[in-house]
Amino acid sequence: MQYETFNPDLLNLKATLAVVKRIKNDRAYRDRYNLFFIEGVRNFVRLADNKFKFAVILYSEKLLIAPLARKLVRQLRRSGITTIKLTPEQYRHISSYPRASGVAAVAYQHWSELNNISPCHNHCWVVLEKVNSPGNLGALIRTSEAVSGGGFILLGKSIDPFDPNVIRATMGALFEQNIIRTKHGTFKRWLGRRQYSLIGVSPDGKENFHQFKFPDQTLLFLGEEKKGLTSQQRELCQDLVSIPMTGKADSLNVAIAGSLLLYEVHRQNYG
Repeated sequence: MQYETFNPDLLNLKATLAVVKRIKNDRAYRDRYNLFFIEGVRNFVRLADNKFKFAVILYSEKLLIAPLARKLVRQLRRSGITTIKLTPEQYRHISSYPRASGVAAVAYQHWSELNNISPCHNHCWVVLEKVNSPGNLGALIRTSEAVSGGGFILLGKSIDPFDPNVIRATMGALFEQNIIRTKHGTFKRWLGRRQYSLIGVSPDGKENFHQFKFPDQTLLFLGEEKKGLTSQQRELCQDLVSIPMTGKADSLNVAIAGSLLLYEVHRQNYG
């Protein structure tokens, strides 16, 4: 896929900050340039540790007090990455944090290819088609990274894992996970050619997830928060499991439900 080029060296400071804010707030613009925005020391360090490609780094000498991050800014600047020094006021103009950390960046989105991934070489994977809350998605990604999950297979274009609210909720875990986007039909054909088990989560699942024996090569399919798995999604699943609830609640937050399942798969097969 071809993307348009973003070159901060060709823009003045005012124009660069305007573009950065648009990348941060406008998904269509992010996708157009295959970029995303991060801020905060933790995100900045984990992004660099995982070899993401930076488009531009923005920092405030006065606000950035973390020695590791300051050193990393200098190293990346020496490597040729465009680095822009801002006043505290200029930095706060692009920051969403009440206490500005003093470092932010625009980096290139990284996507893995479905045909290049072998879930059998990783731990459990999660399949999603729609998630309404960025915070829920971020929390789920954070849990997956915590149990060494393989990553996420996103069906269709609904989900944006590079939304700043998702990134904030992952606490940097996004950069440790493989993220794949594919079409429903492509995924169905891919699944049919491999010996992986797609397990769906539904209130009418035949077995309690604690009693179900998850296969070693498990993919978990989680439905949208309000409606759960669609009939089309259920048809792809080899089995459906349920999470027992003894109170009056009839459903769980998708991040909570997914986290319970991820830890159970981890406990059974890798714990």
